Amino acid sequence: MKGPGILWLLQTAAGISMAGPMFVVGVGFLRSGQFVGGIGFLALGAATLYFPTYLVNRIGGPRTWLRRRIDHTGCTDRDSTATGSDADSESDPGSESSHSRILERLRR
Repeated sequence: MKGPGILWLLQTAAGISMAGPMFVVGVGFLRSGQFVGGIGFLALGAATLYFPTYLVNRIGGPRTWLRRRIDHTGCTDRDSTATGSDADSESDPGSESSHSRILERLRR
């Protein structure tokens, strides 16, 4: 039997701990007749509930983290400068490759 893993449980706990107060405030606003504020807090709470899952999916799960640590055959910074790909990204700081470099730093 395969159920939810420990990472899923941690993501859910983190999401609920951040979004729970927003749901309480949203329901309080709805009960007092402030519908715009109530719906806004409920929507913000729903987005916050999903945020830890989005972050882990964006960075990668534990298998991806381990694979990056173990597998050292990938392209390194020295290899990319030799091909000239960094020179293109430095000329345009808003390019997609500069965003991917930032994410790669976060992934390490």
